[in-house]
Amino acid sequence: MSEWTWEWEGYDPDAEGLRESLCTLGNGYFATRGALPECRAGLVHCPGTYAAGCYDRLESTVSGRQVVNEDLVNLPNWLLLRFRLRRAAGEWGRWFSPDTHALLDHRHTLDLRHATLTRSFRHRDDEVGVLGVEQTRLVHMEDPHVAALKTVFTAEDWSGEIEIESCLDGDVINSNVHRYRALNRRHVAHVRTGAQDPHTVWLSCRTSTSDIGVAMAARTVVVGRPSALSELRPARRRAVHRMVVPIAIGRPVTVEKTVALHTSRDMAISDPLGEAVDRVSSAAGFPALLDSHVASWERLWRRADIQVPGQAGRILRFHLFHVLQTLSPHTADLDVGVPARGLHGEAYRGHVFWDELFVLPYLNLHFPEVSRALLNYRYRRLARACRAAAAIGRAGAMYPWQSGSDGREETQEWHLNPRSGRWLPDHSRLQHHVGSAIAYNVWQYCEATGDTEFLHTKGAEILLQIARFWAGLAVFDPGTGRYRIRGVVGPDEYHDAYPGAALPGLDDNTYTNVTAAWVLVRALDLLRRLPAWRREELFERVRLGGDELPRWEEISRRLRVPFHQGVISQFEGYDDLAELDWDAYRARHTSIRRLDRILEAEGDTVNRYKASKQADVLMLGHLFSPAELRTLFRHLGYDLDDEVWRRTVDYYLRRTSHGSTLSGLVHGLVLARDRRAEAWSYVQEALEADIADIQGGTTGEGIHLGAMAGTLDLVQRGLTGLGTGEDALWLDPVPLPALSEYGFSLRYRGHWGVGIRRRSGQLEISVPDSDESPIRVVLADRAVTVAPGETCTLVLPAS
Repeated sequence: MSEWTWEWEGYDPDAEGLRESLCTLGNGYFATRGALPECRAGLVHCPGTYAAGCYDRLESTVSGRQVVNEDLVNLPNWLLLRFRLRRAAGEWGRWFSPDTHALLDHRHTLDLRHATLTRSFRHRDDEVGVLGVEQTRLVHMEDPHVAALKTVFTAEDWSGEIEIESCLDGDVINSNVHRYRALNRRHVAHVRTGAQDPHTVWLSCRTSTSDIGVAMAARTVVVGRPSALSELRPARRRAVHRMVVPIAIGRPVTVEKTVALHTSRDMAISDPLGEAVDRVSSAAGFPALLDSHVASWERLWRRADIQVPGQAGRILRFHLFHVLQTLSPHTADLDVGVPARGLHGEAYRGHVFWDELFVLPYLNLHFPEVSRALLNYRYRRLARACRAAAAIGRAGAMYPWQSGSDGREETQEWHLNPRSGRWLPDHSRLQHHVGSAIAYNVWQYCEATGDTEFLHTKGAEILLQIARFWAGLAVFDPGTGRYRIRGVVGPDEYHDAYPGAALPGLDDNTYTNVTAAWVLVRALDLLRRLPAWRREELFERVRLGGDELPRWEEISRRLRVPFHQGVISQFEGYDDLAELDWDAYRARHTSIRRLDRILEAEGDTVNRYKASKQADVLMLGHLFSPAELRTLFRHLGYDLDDEVWRRTVDYYLRRTSHGSTLSGLVHGLVLARDRRAEAWSYVQEALEADIADIQGGTTGEGIHLGAMAGTLDLVQRGLTGLGTGEDALWLDPVPLPALSEYGFSLRYRGHWGVGIRRRSGQLEISVPDSDESPIRVVLADRAVTVAPGETCTLVLPAS
């Protein structure tokens, strides 16, 4: 199988949701799942189309309570195209469906290089004969408002007529996640349909509450068959175009369906419907659309491709493909964040979490304009984050754990345990560490790009307001002589309260406290580096008092980090929890990744046990190099030597169920430096998380974008030890045998295409010819300067 193609043989209804998600096509503006064109939504199929940032809020009744949820909207289905054959007696047969008709063969081919999905199958009708069908679709990367589907029908042993129905279907709901079925899911309202001769139908609608206007227009033509009978039939919620076409042996019938999508959120338009109709009317035919689409993807691959031999390389390219479909250069023009499940499904309701922490490190060095746009999404919601902090009596900015359209807290207050069928309180909104993730991304983006304009303006405001929030949340404890942050939830997520406690939240979560200290240090460092006039202007803009800064400095040095048994505690009191009988639970259950659900269904709670869903303390080793982490702990007044860290890693490895796809990724990177054999098993798990659906059905509800991007970062940053700071590229390669060869190019400080390649114990750094300044590269044992047009080859120490 080619390193650029993925194939699925046969038709398996039970696996259809997973395949649809993995075969999603998108361009950053919108994406459409890889559903079968002839099938409407049901228990097997989910032909979802999602536009970035298109949310709607609905009220539902759950367990007798009124709840409000905001969702990424499943837009009208543009993909529908079905067919049927005229029987010998003259009557039409049933509309074809793989669920009701016999298939001789069936194959999907996803071509990553060209970003197309091709489906081919053969169908035998006992009364007519064998019909071959080949369908190729694309969601256009050059024109982000266009998609197209080409279908070729071939009669193998008969002649007659085929009826084809092309449709825009507005009778849709959000139906991709079965456990949301108790919620109100009809987000599309005010559907209107119409037709424009000779080949175009259109549909317009509005979202129920957010009142976003959505318009689609579809042009369907039978290529080279002017004799085809055609009928445009707009209906109440569907716009239908039917054609009857003669077909004969040796004369394939080619049908091209071209679609345009616009919403009222688009820039530089006044009428979404008029724009959609105009765009589809002037769109080129499928061959020309394909050519321009492929050319756009070729440019993307030149900027972003990663070369790793073998199966790992195939999967990494697959991950990169899905990242670029969700966050493309078109994203730079949109007010959107990083949807945790891509534009591939409805899990997490399309919300924005902290996943940008795993996505931006890769984008910063390939598509910095996209990174900046994603940070601007956070900046535009800074005022609301400040209001959220003020509402609980705190200063600064309290960003929501889940964000959507306008930056309010979108985290649900109740969540369903599908194992027990019970709705339970959801306290994950106490994960205030999302603020540290945003601050970290601001800093890393500016270090990678040298974008001081952003750092000194919007970035500074974000950083200072998050620092201010942490300083306000920290309370001095005379008993320990330390500052403490109470009532939070860490990245682990399993633990949201102490056993038997009346109120949720935990005290002194190490990850939260250490990253809060880092934010305070960075904020103070930034203020020292700012020009005096800008510092004064910033103080005035955010109303920052000079008396706040000494307190920030003190807190940054005296935040509490709990320890027990010579290891770093996940939070204060972790050591008081009971040990779990891991072997017993593994013996009783096929998978214990979601141990919290298992225990709750048994009438127990994971809050009682030393058990983590995913990396929490160890996340610090993902964000910071060993030297950076030692420096940070030293700043806090703690010694963190290699032995303490090693014991800490061992301790949590034995107590983590990996209930998140991010967990294997983090563990793999943390272990890569000194436990390579163990590291590779976790890296493999991260690589296969979605293609193997290791979470047991979750990928069908949308890919895990953070985990996919994180594997790219693992190669780019983890295996190379790549860092950006002090106007240099820092490299400290990790010898992971299973990934000992790799190559990629970076966009760094005005240089396009800085090449980094490792092979045969050598590291090669090439800088393309330009008028830019030379690049300083620092390794553990040496520093070199590489001028534009030069290549530097370094022999690495034997591992």
